Amino acid sequence: MAKTLQSTEEKVKPFRLVKYFTFTSLIVIFSGTIVLSILNTHWARTMQREESEKYALLLIENLNHQIFLQFAIPVVLKYGGISLREREQFERLDKVVRSTLHSFKVEMVNIYDMEETISYSFDKSLIGKKNYGGTAFKKALLGETVSKQVQAGNVIEFLLGIPKESRIITFAPYRAERPLSALSGPVLGVIEIVQDISDEYKMIFRFQIDVIITSTIVMTVLFLVLIFVVKRGEGIIQKRTQEKLRLEEALSRSKHMSSLGEMVSGISHEIRNPLGIIRSSAELLKKKVISIDPANTIPDIIVEESGRLNNIITDFLNFAKPKRPDFAKCHVEEILEKNIKYLSSQTEEQGYSIKKTHEDDLPAVMADFDMLYQAFLNLLINSIQAMPNGGNISIIISSIKKAVLVLIEDEGEGIPKDLSEKIWDPFFTTKEKGTGLGLVIVKNIIEAHQGSIELETRSNGGVRVKIKLPENQER
Repeated sequence: MAKTLQSTEEKVKPFRLVKYFTFTSLIVIFSGTIVLSILNTHWARTMQREESEKYALLLIENLNHQIFLQFAIPVVLKYGGISLREREQFERLDKVVRSTLHSFKVEMVNIYDMEETISYSFDKSLIGKKNYGGTAFKKALLGETVSKQVQAGNVIEFLLGIPKESRIITFAPYRAERPLSALSGPVLGVIEIVQDISDEYKMIFRFQIDVIITSTIVMTVLFLVLIFVVKRGEGIIQKRTQEKLRLEEALSRSKHMSSLGEMVSGISHEIRNPLGIIRSSAELLKKKVISIDPANTIPDIIVEESGRLNNIITDFLNFAKPKRPDFAKCHVEEILEKNIKYLSSQTEEQGYSIKKTHEDDLPAVMADFDMLYQAFLNLLINSIQAMPNGGNISIIISSIKKAVLVLIEDEGEGIPKDLSEKIWDPFFTTKEKGTGLGLVIVKNIIEAHQGSIELETRSNGGVRVKIKLPENQER
């Protein structure tokens, strides 16, 4: 009885420890979430202000362009000068400004002359006022773009980060434009744009509240789940059992792949012998058929398909029983040059271009020439097959950190994200004709040379293969 009680107490102690740890973790995580939400809100406000400033600058650039082309030039040509006191000219400018800023969220636009007098404004009561722009006007007159934020509200609103009013005021020079030139002309005045971002700040605040409420709900649910898990230790046992089963399954799969490799090797050898007889017989038959029926292509088809089947068998054998490299000093650029020459007849006829560039005096590598030739050939053929309508293949060879780096890039469709993890699986292929062993064999060859291989989709389309081989490594 005492022993059972002691055993129960020993079980309760870990449970209490986990429960206390759960409470502490909940408080820490919740506090961290609140801090992160506050920081995120601050970052969001900062980003909102920066985006508003960029937005204002783009609006001013567009407004400057439209005013100069649609107002300044036509008015000067028609009247010989600009005088906004003339009602017709003012209305024309007002129409250009409002049509340019139509549908954009702009509260106020002021246009100053060189004497800091407001010549145009959405608020007509401001027209004619002087010295209204301050320091920002002077900086804009010198060619700078100046933005400032103006807020209004009570103390509580400021503490919560939701002032009653929040505006971004941007001053930028108004310049003459030079036709057919990227250079800006002289400063003719200053444009001031006022944006009301109060609603955006309130939206950010509402988002912060939503994050806090959501975090509270999630933390509460998480706490209940953790308590439930702690009370039911069977969950841990079940996970351990599942992990054991997963390891056993992985071991079984590994044994299966090993058995499959041995079976494939045996079957491939058995097939290769009669296949050789079929091919040689087809070649003899072809010689006899030519004299009787020159148009008959059946022997050619038999020879071609026999060759394709032989290549498949070779892939199976290379996968089942990888060859041990016969290391010797060789140069990667020479191997790739041989690959390019071998493929030249095919690439020229089908519209492919393979360009190879490399550094001078590249170091040699200790490698098996024939095995690397096969690996590079497989990769180049993959690149060609990825571009059925022709395209460019780029090969770049360089030396980095006691290794030779080879980059092979094509202009195909790239690798879909959902298949990026499967491309190295044996027998996985997306081609109508293929064994799914090409990349596996390439990877085995590269790793047999203590190298590495990576495949990635380029940002502008196509695949980039990155291969690293150690230089002059003794074995």
